[in-house]
This record gives sequence, C-alpha cells and structure tokens, in this order.
Amino acid sequence: MTVAHSSTVDTPAGPFTAIVAADGAVLASGWTASIDALLPQVHTSLRPTELRDRRDLGAVTAAIVAYHRGDFDVVNDIEVRQRSGEFMEWAWSVLRGVPAGKPVSYADYATLAGRPAAVRAAATACARNAAALFVPCHRVVRAGGGIGGFRWGVDVKRWLLEHESKVS
Repeated sequence: MTVAHSSTVDTPAGPFTAIVAADGAVLASGWTASIDALLPQVHTSLRPTELRDRRDLGAVTAAIVAYHRGDFDVVNDIEVRQRSGEFMEWAWSVLRGVPAGKPVSYADYATLAGRPAAVRAAATACARNAAALFVPCHRVVRAGGGIGGFRWGVDVKRWLLEHESKVS
C-alpha cells in the first residue's frame, strides 16, 4: 500500500491542490480544489493506493504560499516525481529551468529540450505535465507571446505570467 497526502491552499489565482508522496515529492498539483481532477494525472506506476487529506504539506505548502507572495524560485527546491517516455521526462526537467518572468515560445522550448523540430512534442509535454507550478508549463506561450492553452484555465495562466512579470 502506498499512501500519499493532499492539501488545498487558497491563493490569489484560486484554490491550489497538491498530491504529495510520503517522501515529500509532488506527484500532481494545480489550481483546483478537486482531487478528482488531479489524481488521474498521476502516472499509474506512481498512483497511491490511499490518499489522506492533510492541512499542511510542509515544504510543499510553504513553497506554494511563498510563490504566490512573490518568491518565484522557492518552487525549484521541491522534488517532483512524474513518469512518461524519455523525451517527456527530459522536457519536464528542462521546463524547470525556465526562469520566472521570462516565458518562452513552444518552439524555443522544443529547442531547449534538444529537439527544435519537435514543437508538438514540447506542447504535449506541457499538456501532460501533472505538477503545475513546480514544473512551470505556464511559462510556455505561443509564438508572438499569445497565452495559449492551460489545463487550469487561460485566466489562471494570464494571472501567473503577470505575477511573474514583477521579477526585478
């Protein structure tokens, strides 16, 4: 039996829920109050058999609160655990290196991931990212700066990009 914990935090962008493994690694997260919206995003090999609600997830909750207060780099220190194919896992690790306040286009993201012609694969990595915020897929935008899609809604993505544009 594998036990994980979940918690929802109220943020200026809406409720934010995280599912965290027993060792503290984020398995899934996003701007929702619904565990049912998050749990299917966890790869079957990582999906817990039991999920317990916890008010505070320690470092993860602290990072969520700090990020929404303007400390954008704090989320980089949180371990994330996702599974997929080799390119997808690599692309997620590359995405963690995109700095706040400096969004990249899908084409630029594909280039950063080492496959300049794989723009659709890069977009798919964003779409399949289970650990929003900690793997900042919201920092990838359309060519020309258009917002593009976001699992948690275009309004949330816009809020995040505007929030991060305050980086000094």
